[in-house]
Amino acid sequence: MTKTRLAAFFVALASLGAAATPTTALAAPAANWVERVTLSPIGGHVMGNPAARTKLVEYISYTCSHCAQFVNQASGPLKSGYVKDGAVSVEVRNAVRDKYDLAASLLARCGGPRRFFANHEALFANQSAWMERVIAYDRDGATKPTDEKAALRDIGAKTGLYALMGKRGFTAPQLDACINDPAAMKAILAMREEAWTKLKISGTPAFTLNGKLLDSVSSWDGLKAALPGGAR
Repeated sequence: MTKTRLAAFFVALASLGAAATPTTALAAPAANWVERVTLSPIGGHVMGNPAARTKLVEYISYTCSHCAQFVNQASGPLKSGYVKDGAVSVEVRNAVRDKYDLAASLLARCGGPRRFFANHEALFANQSAWMERVIAYDRDGATKPTDEKAALRDIGAKTGLYALMGKRGFTAPQLDACINDPAAMKAILAMREEAWTKLKISGTPAFTLNGKLLDSVSSWDGLKAALPGGAR
């Protein structure tokens, strides 16, 4: 091959390579913000984009039947329609009403932020079963432990809460450690104080949207109307 033909060959080869090179980079897959869970300064669990323009806070009680109805109805639509694309973040805070609620709140935090929302939803999905045992436990007249932590562990073991969490892969010693966790207790009590004393919520569930308490909103239908774009 002559020098002229050889040069032409390499020019042609280079042009083929340039044509095969993409002119634009492939778009990165969109973030699924449902998978991001962090702790807020007060200790609530935040699902979603930290920079979301709309920040929803839910104040809940695990012994509240209206809360169970809300969570069972709203969890799926909130995740798929609002949180996933980064438009809304959802934070769960405790508005504890009684010692049984406190025990459940401590157990919901087992496993850290990554496990929280699944624990939270499981407690509400099975609320009717363990609440039946709570009522029986409360009425049985047996001597109960007087030490707070021992009393909460007794509640967990005898009302089905430990059994429920056991199905989620937690051992009894792990659950005892969650009940005994002083940082978790401090956070839950701070959220209770905020809900009932500072915000003066009238009941649970209660909601704030970008820091503003939503008066008279206690259901998924009511909340949908207040969210960006209304009902989706």
